Amino acid sequence: MLAPVAIVCLWYGGIAWIALVALATIGLAWEWTRMLRLPIEAAVATVLGVGTVVALLLRGAPPQLLVSALFAVVLLHYLWFKRQAPALGMLAIGPPTTALIWLRIGSAGFHNILYLLLIVWASDIGAYLAGRLLGGPRLAPSISPGKTWSGTIGGLLAAGLAGYAAAALAPPTNLYAFALACFLGLISQLGDLAESALKRHCGVKDSGALIPGHGGVFDRLDGLLAAATAMGLIAAATGNGGVLWR
Repeated sequence: MLAPVAIVCLWYGGIAWIALVALATIGLAWEWTRMLRLPIEAAVATVLGVGTVVALLLRGAPPQLLVSALFAVVLLHYLWFKRQAPALGMLAIGPPTTALIWLRIGSAGFHNILYLLLIVWASDIGAYLAGRLLGGPRLAPSISPGKTWSGTIGGLLAAGLAGYAAAALAPPTNLYAFALACFLGLISQLGDLAESALKRHCGVKDSGALIPGHGGVFDRLDGLLAAATAMGLIAAATGNGGVLWR
């Protein structure tokens, strides 16, 4: 149910995609405060903080100003709440949600985000199937007992193949498209592992219950948040205004 909604909003772009990312941001901020037992004001402040950075982005602010604004908001979070958790929440939510909107801008935006989504989804599915079918040694039993090395490798291969196939929609398809997809798949899995560590630290099984039958928003988007941040940094560093695998 969630994937078709994301694809439709991605296809239309503009306000549809921004609205979807905004809803996800609100859910992420809510779950962050609930997991870490923070005051409700922290969730409101996080949404407003990310909204400020996104507003600057949509007005055409350069990357340097966006980074400065983000870290200014993070500092204000820390000083206002006198706790590290709200500021860390801004860093966990702000960059990836901003990247998801920024990467959609332009004629190549649809292809870049579709490439990213297919990689993350394929990484999750490949890791699950390979882990179930092959089993083997655990990857990080103290953090996430269900994850295996075979699942990790299967997820990376699935991510690479999905990225290679997605690149065919905006050719040329090349080895770099495969390598970039494997890298983003790895970052996605690290994001998943980081969220598992956070949940274990907080003593919760799911990040929330905002998505019936699927747990929380963080549970569904942990890998995407990490991969989107990495992809945004790559786009900013290369200055590539087109598809990123060219």
